[in-house]
Amino acid sequence: MEKKIKELTLLLLYLTSWEEDEYPDGLRRSWKGYPFYAMDALSEEDWLRRSKRSKSVYLTDAGIKEAEALMKKYNL
Repeated sequence: MEKKIKELTLLLLYLTSWEEDEYPDGLRRSWKGYPFYAMDALSEEDWLRRSKRSKSVYLTDAGIKEAEALMKKYNL
């Protein structure tokens, strides 16, 4: 169950993300309104980065690739 929560949280972060124009390479940001344990697990996988002061996270290249693979897995 924890694996699915982690996968679906990453997928939701990706689907609700936006590109930041201020940063190079199309940095994708998303609001971090998900359970802390799921966000911690995604951070440990280096799929996202976050700051304690910011209300948003950004997806790493590895996180974007994983999210795109999950979209195929879940037929989205």
